[in-house]
Amino acid sequence: MSPRHVNLSSADRVLFPDDGITKGDLFSYYGDVADAIVPHLRDRPFTMKRYREGIRGGHFFQKQAPKGIPDWIPTKQFRTWPREGGSRLVDFPLVDSREALLWMVQMHCIDMNAWYSRWDKPERPDYVVFDLDPPDGDFPLCVRAAHLIREELEGLGLTGWPKTSGSDGIHVLVPITRRSTYDDTYEFAELLARGLEERHPGVVTTEWLKKKRSGVLVDHRQNGHGKTIASAYSVRPRRHAPVSTPLRWEELTEELDPTALGMTQALERLDRHGDLYRPVLEEQQALAPALRELRSRAA
Repeated sequence: MSPRHVNLSSADRVLFPDDGITKGDLFSYYGDVADAIVPHLRDRPFTMKRYREGIRGGHFFQKQAPKGIPDWIPTKQFRTWPREGGSRLVDFPLVDSREALLWMVQMHCIDMNAWYSRWDKPERPDYVVFDLDPPDGDFPLCVRAAHLIREELEGLGLTGWPKTSGSDGIHVLVPITRRSTYDDTYEFAELLARGLEERHPGVVTTEWLKKKRSGVLVDHRQNGHGKTIASAYSVRPRRHAPVSTPLRWEELTEELDPTALGMTQALERLDRHGDLYRPVLEEQQALAPALRELRSRAA
């Protein structure tokens, strides 16, 4: 037996009651998709989001590597600042292998959430995140907002890559050189979003409170140290088990049904297209000139 073998327990436990999807089904999917998803998690402090009783039973976040974690899953220690105040040192696990990924499934993680920066340069994110949250599940409006972001990025000499959030939203990631800070990426996302909000009211908003919101929230606040979003190819804890699926921009149309992109479709698309999110790992775009341009426009 391999020293990295993961024993799956309770394989028949139903995690998605409306669909009959079990822990074993999730384990099988992540085993099949490991070659694509692990590169997007590797070397990044990992936050465990655990659903012990399935998607209807609630969840809890666990940053500290639990007791009993296999010794072949590395950890890295960082200081965190909990909302309740103070600070503490946390040993974050790193999901650097297929077996580590499967161990997270064994621990009832449904979606996989890691930092935007890697452990060796924790203050230097690898990308800017645009997290688009539409009102009342209005995915077509979200598509419109995403294409506005694409056009704005292109005007600044940058390229972003879209994926479904696995819910009714869209994520656009803009890979950058590891020279910018989280303050830089936060400011860049905020300036770009506020500019679009001013020019396209009712389509783009930065308003946090839902009752005051009109349009798709472009949440620049997601660009902060220690923040996470569900990675590409993550199953999301929602009915039908949708997957956060990388797309080509031309595929991102108002007719697209993101809930139809599940585990089977994710694997089929990988076979057909390869990892469409690979450029997020490989491209290194300079953020500073674009940030200076946005600052000058806002002045």
